[in-house]
Amino acid sequence: MKNSTYSNTPAFLTLISVFFFWGFVAASNDILIPVFKEKLNLEQWQSQMISFAFYVAYTVGSVIYFLISKYLKEDILNRIGYKNGISLGLMISAIGTLLFYPAAQTSSFLIMISGLFIVGLGFSLQQIAANPLAIVMGDPKKGSQRLSMAGGINNVGTTIGPLLISFAIFGSLTGPNASVADIESIKFPYLILGAAFILVAIVFKLSSIPNKLPSITEESKDSPTTFHSKKSAVDYPQLWMGMIAIFVYVGVEVATASNLPEFMKTHVGMTTDKIAPYISLFWASLMIGRWTSSVGAFNLKGGIKQIMRFLIPYVAFGVFLTVNTIASHDVTPFYIYGFVILVLIFADILSKGNPARQLLIFSFLGITALFVGMLTDGMISVYAFISVGLFCSTLWPCIFTLAIAGLGKHTNTGSGFLVMMIMGGGIISLLQGVLASDKILGIQWSYLMGVLCFAYLAFYAFRVKKILIKQGVNFIKEN
Repeated sequence: MKNSTYSNTPAFLTLISVFFFWGFVAASNDILIPVFKEKLNLEQWQSQMISFAFYVAYTVGSVIYFLISKYLKEDILNRIGYKNGISLGLMISAIGTLLFYPAAQTSSFLIMISGLFIVGLGFSLQQIAANPLAIVMGDPKKGSQRLSMAGGINNVGTTIGPLLISFAIFGSLTGPNASVADIESIKFPYLILGAAFILVAIVFKLSSIPNKLPSITEESKDSPTTFHSKKSAVDYPQLWMGMIAIFVYVGVEVATASNLPEFMKTHVGMTTDKIAPYISLFWASLMIGRWTSSVGAFNLKGGIKQIMRFLIPYVAFGVFLTVNTIASHDVTPFYIYGFVILVLIFADILSKGNPARQLLIFSFLGITALFVGMLTDGMISVYAFISVGLFCSTLWPCIFTLAIAGLGKHTNTGSGFLVMMIMGGGIISLLQGVLASDKILGIQWSYLMGVLCFAYLAFYAFRVKKILIKQGVNFIKEN
């Protein structure tokens, strides 16, 4: 059977709407943490249960998906369909948002994190379906670029989510009232979010997004090797090595950002109330990188394509500047970051749309940025650590595309295993936090943990190319 793909721009745009929700909720958790810590007099580790409950839900959801598929002796998504699976995931997440009402009314931390856990369970099913679907909805050579575009939409959510949730909870973005929060006010934005989940679930049911894709649900009869006959998804080396890659990628991304405030307080002497825009820039850097990479997903020709490669990242940077200007932050210190973005642009051009090459180049740049941050001080080191966000930006789509390549009917199971490894964000952050102790490495040199993560990613990029060539998977040709 010839490789089948499905191409429908309106359907793809509908699909990537769920990526926005994932980013919106994940980033908004950072607003909930200090509110509940202050109002309920929680210890720091207790307040971090908000993030833990949300991210561990991805792993639990993926395990449940795998076990049910094993019990049914058929992949769940192959049975119920892709858009049905995403709609179901949205409805599960909507149920989770309903718990915010009793949580807010009773100031119950347990009910609130239970609600977030259920939201995360729904997101895990959405992720398992949406990521491979984004890859195959069009030319497979541009799968990682389409996933970068979807990731860029995710980062629009991470950029504006905290701003909107802060406005809903505090009633103002800045000023004297910004320090006064009422837990009961938390229920309203999440109830509205739940209604949005239900609405989008209905839209998905009525959309032209396919429920079945031949390129995933059927075996290839023309396969040049016997790899497609393997009994289990984890028998494919590109997948199990990719699982480790997802684990360390999410780990270095989350750990770099979560340890940045402590670094800035210790080495730059910046107070907590001044740090938020810099954290915002880190997450916006992922949006900048993903928007840049997504240019290749469009059928642009010659000079227009090159112009867009330089224009789009600065449009994304402009979104960051606009959002922070609305929040009354001074954005003039960030103008210099425009020169750092040039490094990203040239790296993207060098990658030529090849996910293996892009993973290798961006991993080496990530290592370089971390060493610059560790060997310098002041704002140079701050911007070096922030630039890690630029070089993490396209790693998810690159790894995901490479890891599920050639899996055939095992694609959905493999996708579930990859989503399961999102837990690396919590574990790597914890390990770097331990290393950050003054008795061990200290906060600055604790970023050696990130260097190790990028080193593995570079190794995976080098090794997986040979693995896929051996299997006869050649969609990663340069384009």
